Amino acid sequence: MSVKKYVYLFAEGSADMKNLLGGKGANLAEMTNIGLPVPPGLVITTEACKEFYACDRNFPPGMEEQVREYIKVLEDKTGKRFGDPQNPLLVSVRSGAPISMPGMMDTVLNLGLNDQTVQGLAATAGDERFALDCYRRFLNMFGDVVLGIEHHKFERVLEHAKQRRQVEFDNQLTAEDWRGVVEEYKKIIERETGAPFPQDPVEQLFRAIYAVFNSWNNDRAIVYRKINKIPDDLGTAVNVQVMVFGNLGNDCGTGVAFTRNPSTGENVLYGEYLINAQGEDVVAGIRTPQPIATLQQEMPDVYAQFVRTCQLLEKHYRNMQDIEFTIERGKLYMLQTRTGKRTAQAAIKIAVDMVQEGLITKEEAVLRVEPAQLDQLLHRRIDPSAQLEVIARGLPASPGAASGQVVFDADEAERLGKQGEKLILVRMETTPDDIHGIVAAQGILTSRGGMTSHAAVVARGMGKPCVCGCEALRIDYEREEFTVGQLVIKKGDLISIDGATGQVMLGQVPMIDPEISPEFQQLLTWADEIRAMGVRANADTPEDAAKAREFGAEGIGLTRTEHMFMAQDRLPIVQRMILAAGPEERAAALEQLLPMQEGDFYGILKAMAGLPVTIRLLDPPLHEFLPNAEELAVEITRLRLTGGSAKEVREKEDLLRKVRALSEFNPMLGHRGCRLGITFPEAYAMQARAIFRAAARLVQEGVEVIPEVEIPLVIDVNELRLLKEMVHQVAGEVMQQFGVHFEYTVGTMIEVPRAALLADEIAREAEFFSFGTNDLTQTTLGFSRDDAEGKFMSEYLDKKILPENPFVVLDRKGVGKLMRLAVELGRQTRPGLLVGICGEHGGEPSSVEFCYEIGLDYVSCSPFRVPIARLAAAQATVKHGRRQRS
Repeated sequence: MSVKKYVYLFAEGSADMKNLLGGKGANLAEMTNIGLPVPPGLVITTEACKEFYACDRNFPPGMEEQVREYIKVLEDKTGKRFGDPQNPLLVSVRSGAPISMPGMMDTVLNLGLNDQTVQGLAATAGDERFALDCYRRFLNMFGDVVLGIEHHKFERVLEHAKQRRQVEFDNQLTAEDWRGVVEEYKKIIERETGAPFPQDPVEQLFRAIYAVFNSWNNDRAIVYRKINKIPDDLGTAVNVQVMVFGNLGNDCGTGVAFTRNPSTGENVLYGEYLINAQGEDVVAGIRTPQPIATLQQEMPDVYAQFVRTCQLLEKHYRNMQDIEFTIERGKLYMLQTRTGKRTAQAAIKIAVDMVQEGLITKEEAVLRVEPAQLDQLLHRRIDPSAQLEVIARGLPASPGAASGQVVFDADEAERLGKQGEKLILVRMETTPDDIHGIVAAQGILTSRGGMTSHAAVVARGMGKPCVCGCEALRIDYEREEFTVGQLVIKKGDLISIDGATGQVMLGQVPMIDPEISPEFQQLLTWADEIRAMGVRANADTPEDAAKAREFGAEGIGLTRTEHMFMAQDRLPIVQRMILAAGPEERAAALEQLLPMQEGDFYGILKAMAGLPVTIRLLDPPLHEFLPNAEELAVEITRLRLTGGSAKEVREKEDLLRKVRALSEFNPMLGHRGCRLGITFPEAYAMQARAIFRAAARLVQEGVEVIPEVEIPLVIDVNELRLLKEMVHQVAGEVMQQFGVHFEYTVGTMIEVPRAALLADEIAREAEFFSFGTNDLTQTTLGFSRDDAEGKFMSEYLDKKILPENPFVVLDRKGVGKLMRLAVELGRQTRPGLLVGICGEHGGEPSSVEFCYEIGLDYVSCSPFRVPIARLAAAQATVKHGRRQRS
C-alpha cells in the first residue's frame, strides 16, 4: 500500500497549496519558485497534523521516514550535515496554518545544536560568542515549547547574567557569560523534566515537530480561532527551514516589514529591524528596534535589494505584504511573506489606491475590506480641542482611542471585563498568552516593543488602540503600579491612550464622532454601484434618521413607536391610557398623545424626504410602561411604616392591583404586538392618525413622503385584515380632512414561525414583509435571548452545538430556512412583494450575505452599521452574481 505524501520541499509547492502547506509554507514555496533568496526547507503538511490528531497524537505512518529523506536533500543543498560536530546543519521549526494566526503557535530556532555541534558552529563562524548565543536561545525555546518549562525560569537566569555584567541588552554579553547561561539552562531542563537535555538532533527535530502539531490546540490558539472564527479542523503545517543568522555581528540583522503602512495605508515601506539579532528579538519586543528606513544608511545595497523585493512581492500577490527577513553577513534572505494584517483605515486606503494604480479591480477592492472592520472607523476618537494631561509617549501602534482603569494582569483583565469594567491592559510587552486579556481590554499599553511587536499586531487585528514601546513607563508588577518620572499610577487608576499619536494621558478624555475619509467614501460609492440589495436604517428619532441618511441609508426599515412613549413627559399620559377605567378616559389620554406622536413622525418623514419609512405600531406588552410591581409593594410598605397619608397608600395599592392584573407569566409571548391593536384598537388608530397627519402636512409643504405602516407580531391573515381596514379608514379620513392625497402601504413583521409558514396567506393582505429576526430567532429556537446569553449560550458555543451566537449571526439552518420559505410563499401570492429585515442581523456581514442569497430587497440596521451593510451587500453581489433589485 502506497504511503501518503506528507512532506514537500519548498521547490515542490506553490501559493495555491495554502490548505495543504499552510500559509507560511505555501508562500515560502512561491518565493522560492520566483527566484527570491529563500533558505531551503521542507513543509510537513496540514494533512499530517490532522492524521496526528486522528491517531491519538501520534505521527502518521511514513511521515518520519519522509522527513529523514528530505533532511538529506537539505544537507546536499547546503553542504552541511545534521548533527555533524564539524559543520552542523541547523534548522528552524515553525508552525504555519492555512489562515494566518500570528504568534499563536510555537517556533523553535537553532535546532540541531548540542554540546559538540555548538563547537563546530563556533569554528565555522569564527565566533564562539555567536555560537553560544544561538545555543542558549535554542535551549530556552526547546525548554519552553517542547518541554513545557515556563519561560520566566530561563529569563531569570538571563537577567542575573546581565546584572552581574552590568549591561542592559543581551547582545552586550560575552562568550564567557553565555557559557554560564547555557550551563544554567541545561540544569533547569534536567531539574524540571528529570532528564538531561536531549543531545541527539534527530530526537530534537521530531520532538519539536510534535510540539508544533500539539500547539494547534494550545489555549491561546483556541482562543484566537474562536475570536477570528477560524475552523478548528484546518490543522497546521510545520516548516523546517535551514537557519540563517542575523546575530553573527554588525553586518547581520533581522526584521519585519510591511510593503505599506499597516496603520494608515500610506504607500511607504514600513517596518523595523535589529542589528545583530534573531527574528524573535523583533516581535518579542525585548529590544526596541530601528525603523526600516535607517537600514538605507547602514547597509545601502541590502536596503536597495530589499525595496526591490518588496515591490516584486506586492505586484506578484497584488496585495500588501507582511515580510520577515534576515541579513547574514551582508546577504539578504527572505523568511516569510503573507498578506499583511491592517487596520480598517489602512485596508480602505490600500484597496482604493491599488485600484487607482491598476493592480486590482473595484470589485476586488470591495472584497479586500472586511465589513466588520469598518466598526473601527465608526466609533469615537479623542476630541482635538480637549485639554489633555499627557504623561508619556510611545509608538502609535494601532489607531483609535480608549479610556479605562489600569490593569496589569491578563487574567484580571478578563475577569473585570466580564463585569463590564473599561480597562487598559498595561504590560512590559504582551505575549500570545495574554490574548484573553487583550480581548477584554479597551486598549493596550506596553513599555517595550515596536510597531510590529505582538501587542501591535494583535491589537490592529482586533481594531483596538495600542501604544507600544513607551519607554518612560517603569512597570512594577508586584506593587501593581507604573511610574513615569515622579508620577505613580496604580492599578484601578484611570488613563487614556491614543493609538494614532502614541500619547498616554491621565484620566478619562472627551471623545468625538468619527469622520469618513475620502477613500472610505470612494469605497462605499463603488459598493453602492455594485450592490443589488438596498440598505436602510433603524431610527426612532429625526436625529437618528438624519445620521442614517448621512451614512448612506436608502430609507428607514424600522421606527419603533414605543420608544417615543418612554419620554418622561409622555410616560404619565401613557400610563393613564393603559390604566383608564373606561373608553372615555382612554380616549382623553390618547388625544394628548396624538400631537406628540404626530410631531415625531413629521420629523422622521421630513428627514427621510423621498425615501421610504417603515413605522411599526405599538409592539411591547403594556406592563413595560408601568411601575415595577415589587418596587410599588416596597413603597407601600415604606409609606405604612413611616405614617404616609391614607389617600396616597390607597392610590398606590390601586395602582399595584392594576399592575399585577396586567402582568404576564411570559410577556414576550403574551399581550403585545397586533394583539394590543385588536384589544385596544383606539391606540393603533391614534398612531395611524398621527402618521397620516404628519404625512399630510408634509405633502402640503411639497415634501415627498413614503410611509409604510407595519403591523407587528401577526400570526394570521385575519389579524392583518382587521387592522389594515382600520388603517385604511383613518388614512381616508385624514386625506379628506387635509384635502391631499399621499401613497402609503401596509405590511407586517414576520417574527414567529407560524407567520413564516403561512406567508402565502398573509401576503394576500400584506404589501410588504419585514423579518424581525430577534423575535423569530427566539421563537424558532425556543430561547429567551437574555436567559440564553446569560446562562448557557457560552456552553453551546464552546461545545460547538451551535457554530455562532444566533442572536449575533443569523441561524441559517433553522431561522434561515423559515425566512427562505416565507419569501418564496409570499411572492407566490404577491410577485412584487417587498421583503426586508430589520433586526440587528441586518448589519452583520454574514447575515447580510444570506439575506441577499434568499432574495431580500433590503436590509436595515442601526445607523452606525449602515456602511458595514452597504459593503457587505456589495460583497454578496460580487460573490453570488447580480440579480435585479425590486
